Amino acid sequence: MEDRRPGLDPAVAEVRRAVRAALAGVPEGSVVVIALSGGADSLALAAAAAFEAPRAGLTAAAVTVDHGLQDGSADAAAAASAQARALGLDARVVRAAVGTDGGPEAAARTARYAALRAAASTLPATAILAGHTLDDQAETVLLGLARGSGAASLQGMAESTDLDGVTLLRPLLGVRRATTRAACRAEGLEPWEDPHNTESRFARVRVRESVLPVLEAELGPGIAEALARTAAQLREDAEAFDEMIDETIEDIVEHVEAGISVSVGALAANPAALRHRIIRHVVASEFHESLTRAQTLQVARLVIDWAGQGPIDLPGCRARRVGGRIEFTARP
Repeated sequence: MEDRRPGLDPAVAEVRRAVRAALAGVPEGSVVVIALSGGADSLALAAAAAFEAPRAGLTAAAVTVDHGLQDGSADAAAAASAQARALGLDARVVRAAVGTDGGPEAAARTARYAALRAAASTLPATAILAGHTLDDQAETVLLGLARGSGAASLQGMAESTDLDGVTLLRPLLGVRRATTRAACRAEGLEPWEDPHNTESRFARVRVRESVLPVLEAELGPGIAEALARTAAQLREDAEAFDEMIDETIEDIVEHVEAGISVSVGALAANPAALRHRIIRHVVASEFHESLTRAQTLQVARLVIDWAGQGPIDLPGCRARRVGGRIEFTARP
């Protein structure tokens, strides 16, 4: 049902509708956590959740993670928390220790999600709401395309995913960043402008400030929406492939000492796309490692281009052909 109250700003209504749809799947009586950075996206999300959660029989709480990476970060976190309390939300600030693995962006993201998950556990909450928008989705798809990371990265971010037993929801993936800013203005909220969002040393900032505007200028408007649609379609395809793998894999794998083996005949009988996914799935599920495209093709050649080649060293395991099977065993 749409908001039709006289005087309700269209941007506020759009954000509220998106949040209402996301909260529809949360059990009544639950607590939900809003990941509040203080930026326009998360602030608009917090305002919408403050309005919608009680009407859905839910309790909403805002959690602001202070990474401690910038001067004044504590003040920014306190200001965001104060705005959340003014919206009627329970609000708290938590500190996160940021490591170095994967670079600054990845390390901060890992620390942030760990802090949010810990805060959700103490409340306790069943869901965490994050303020990623359609623009964030478009940037994610472009970054994945530039890195050649394959269909998995081009799927972008999911609307709902599991975060160590808590559901992570992204209600605003269909909402533009301009809409969240307009919603904040309409509700008299003052977003925090993260200085990192203008630093060109970050690839995502370069995509946001340079690449997407050029694409819009040269190819016409609607690029961000097209990229988001591409992500959704690829996610649907991936879900279909996953179902096919689940149906197939139990019949073609056998456990061997220190590993697992897969039938050569069954792999050869499948299309290349499914064959490659099965190979990656086996390694990921058995050895908790990811294969690159080149590594996957190396293993596939043991199936379709067998010429007596020897074992292949892979992350966490070794693949070799033994008769009519490909064996994946732990590396010594």
